Amino acid sequence: MIILVELCIFSGAFLATYFGVGWFRSWSVRRGVLDLPNERSSHVTPTPRGGGLIIAIVMLVTYVGGAFAITYDLSWGFLLGAALIVLVSWMDDLYSVPFIWRLATHSLAAAALLYDNGFISVFAIGEGGRVIDIGWVGAVLTFCWVVWLINAYNFMDGIDGIAGIEALAAGLGWTALGINWNLPVVFVLGGTLTFVSFAFLLHNWPPARIFMGDAGSAFLGFVFAAVPLLSKPESNISKGDLLIAGVLFVWLFVFDSVFTFIRRAGRFEKVWQAHREHLYQRLVRSSYSHKKTTLVYGLSSLVVSAATVIWLADRSLRAYVMIVVIVLAQSLLILALCLKRKCLFGDIS
Repeated sequence: MIILVELCIFSGAFLATYFGVGWFRSWSVRRGVLDLPNERSSHVTPTPRGGGLIIAIVMLVTYVGGAFAITYDLSWGFLLGAALIVLVSWMDDLYSVPFIWRLATHSLAAAALLYDNGFISVFAIGEGGRVIDIGWVGAVLTFCWVVWLINAYNFMDGIDGIAGIEALAAGLGWTALGINWNLPVVFVLGGTLTFVSFAFLLHNWPPARIFMGDAGSAFLGFVFAAVPLLSKPESNISKGDLLIAGVLFVWLFVFDSVFTFIRRAGRFEKVWQAHREHLYQRLVRSSYSHKKTTLVYGLSSLVVSAATVIWLADRSLRAYVMIVVIVLAQSLLILALCLKRKCLFGDIS
């Protein structure tokens, strides 16, 4: 019976997203809510944007409904934070909200999430489960993690399909963890993310017929940052373990955004401003297609997600070595591809 309920929830989320995004695209065209190409764009024709608003609505409705159908505690901090993120991001899609106001809203959303769910300060290291407690520093790091991932995921949504396929890969990882460790809220959020991301990709796959927009990408960043905090583990997996898994499930986005941030900061550029300097953007500017770039990031993310699930289930020295090697290999793969395309350094013609 429970399996049937879950299948109904996920199928409903898929259908609501697929048909909802189709309706939203028609509405955007009629109202002129279009992403017009500019010097920072990776597209050349006006394209409807903001389709990620449907993802956010479906996700939140499913999260609330799942609490009654499957039984887990609802987090008012998560709901309030998500609502704030969607609101300010949708306003930014329409009118362009100054960065300082967006950052303030992101900070308020993160504060609400942490106030309701606490922060992460305890990590288990090694096969024997040696515990490391970083105390109040964990509150600062958790807050920064939430605010940073909201913006990083938003910045990484710059070409057709890339944010959707990353969400699909991470959603599959969270679904597997939810099943393996008996974490209902993780399972519901992970499964819903998987299905809504796939439904959205049917509209957003290169060449995209609609873009996700900030309302979708910033919301997804908030969700991925929040999932480790929302679980109430009844097994021997800690929130620290889940936080590490959360980083690894979106590792390619983490690696690209951090690499780009450091490079731009080293040039004394305004790191908060929109640009086309991410590794995936430089690949596209080197005439590597949106489809190929998205597939490289998506497949690499699937490999890291699968390895993360295996690592958390094993915890042996061999598993630790495996996850480190795979994460490094996928990171080096992106750098090697950029080197091959001659777009890792310097200007791109």
